[in-house]
Amino acid sequence: MSARKLVFTSPLEPELVRLVADVDASIDVVYPGELLAPIRYPSDHPLPVLVDESARVRWDALLDEAEILFDFGPLELAPTLAHRPKLRWIQGTSAGIGRLVERVGLLDSDVVVTTSSGVHARALAEFALLAMLMHGKQTLRLLREQQAHHWERHAAEEIRGKVVCVVGLGKIGLEVARLAQAFDARVVGVVRELRGRNAAELGVDELRSTGELDELLPVADVVVLSTPHTALTDKLLDARRLALLKRTALIVNIARGDVVDEDALIDVLRENRIGGAALDVFAHEPLPESSPLWDLPNVYVSPHSASTVWNENERITDLFCDNLERYLHGRSMLNVLDKELLY
Repeated sequence: MSARKLVFTSPLEPELVRLVADVDASIDVVYPGELLAPIRYPSDHPLPVLVDESARVRWDALLDEAEILFDFGPLELAPTLAHRPKLRWIQGTSAGIGRLVERVGLLDSDVVVTTSSGVHARALAEFALLAMLMHGKQTLRLLREQQAHHWERHAAEEIRGKVVCVVGLGKIGLEVARLAQAFDARVVGVVRELRGRNAAELGVDELRSTGELDELLPVADVVVLSTPHTALTDKLLDARRLALLKRTALIVNIARGDVVDEDALIDVLRENRIGGAALDVFAHEPLPESSPLWDLPNVYVSPHSASTVWNENERITDLFCDNLERYLHGRSMLNVLDKELLY
């Protein structure tokens, strides 16, 4: 009987691959380093590219043999994953993989997909706090004035007392709420459905449903988007809702670019109808050179890197090893993607 194969399809440090292999000697761990894409920075997870027909043939064979995949493999072959004869489980390296799973046709398959939900929560929450501090202390303006050798005193603001509306209270949103409260902000958490939950158990000052956004936006000083991108959240902040915000409000998007109507956002930022935006995600990535967002003085652009820290791979590996033990012993796995909700 052939060994059960676990195939890595995106890069991981050798010592971390060994940790996975040590979980159970019955698993044949395959790390096809020569087929993987080179990393560009620590904890990078580029999916492989089919550089030639030989690479395609080798990947086809690996995917046919694999029972478990670490990441999704070449995107060109991802639509075939649902039909691979032995494949039972894919561990993703990101939290927000629902739309990818939908695009490649895995929603109706029996393949279990688990996410890396929680791994990136602290890093993204710190980005949200950075954005709030930069906005209150007028950091973008100060940087421009420093470059111009211009000295002009001003009054700044504190986070204390601000109303921070966190849209999406998954692990990322909960961490944003916790850190914002540590700065004495009033945190309003927004969830899809209340379902009997209350503010105290989630650690927020107030809990509201997405259906109540229209009455929350006019009082929010900061809106942090940390919700998954689904059909229900597509362009959740559209032109009408953006018009409800205060002229001083800050939008922080650590969700997905399509959760906001980007053209409408550009309009309100350009016309100073809101205070500013800190954006880690965009409708099109990389952000096109022609996008006005690059040059707007009230926008902080981050190249979808707020979630990535140097020790991210260790956290993903810990999660993967835990899930691998659970999988092999028939126990409930962590972070199983709900294929209806897409998160």
